[in-house]
Amino acid sequence: MHIAVIGTGNIGGTLGRALARAGHQVTFGSRHPGDDQAAGDTSAVVATLAEALDGGQVVLLAVPARAIDDFLAEHAEAINSKLVIDATNRMGSANANAATQVSQAAPQARYARAFNMLGWENFADPLFDGVPADLFFSASQADRELVAELIAAVGLRPAYLGEDKQDVVDGVLPLWLSLVQASGGNRNIAFRVLEK
Repeated sequence: MHIAVIGTGNIGGTLGRALARAGHQVTFGSRHPGDDQAAGDTSAVVATLAEALDGGQVVLLAVPARAIDDFLAEHAEAINSKLVIDATNRMGSANANAATQVSQAAPQARYARAFNMLGWENFADPLFDGVPADLFFSASQADRELVAELIAAVGLRPAYLGEDKQDVVDGVLPLWLSLVQASGGNRNIAFRVLEK
């Protein structure tokens, strides 16, 4: 699978490298395409935003919240027929996700919400005593299997919440942040759903 990872920071960089190590073709879209640091020791490449989007079958949106509107204004057409996985967090806004912005800018894009409710440290090292942490996500039924596959490729266990449940996914973020704060800043905290 060819994945365009838009953003090379802690979230985008960590996820892109993990997906590349799992065998996916990853192209980072960056404002600084000459800087290959995001690719690390993987087969991922760093290109312009347009170049990354051109080949990507899936778009993993991992830019700072303040950059979302500008990105969509410039690249809406390029994402309009693709699956967009939103890993952004608009902290302090009524909605942490960018579902409305994506649907308005690119109405034919398929939207999924994932990779936003844990810190990047948990994407870099998703195992707790050998057990993978759960990652809650929302996607259409048609895209559920694909998004779950990408979550598993990072080393996490997919925990599907249903279609159009991005607000429920977002509700986990303040819980995670509260746990981090209560533990003195330890960001290596995650969740596991138990079933009988």
